[in-house]
Amino acid sequence: MAIANSQGLSRTALAAKRARDLAAAKTPKRRARKAENQRIGQRSDSDLHHDGSAVRRVSIAYNRATHTRGEV
Repeated sequence: MAIANSQGLSRTALAAKRARDLAAAKTPKRRARKAENQRIGQRSDSDLHHDGSAVRRVSIAYNRATHTRGEV
């Protein structure tokens, strides 16, 4: 059975991407944010936006449309 690969990556590139993504997900900063999200309670109708030391609940569209706000 083939692994879903919506980005059209080669097997080698897909394996490298998965390794990078897993490494990024396990950084201390990312793990702390995930734990904080669980304590606050994530909802399906909004995202929790970590802005420095504060956490704001924002619409999904706002949090994911960084290109319209000049962020990288």
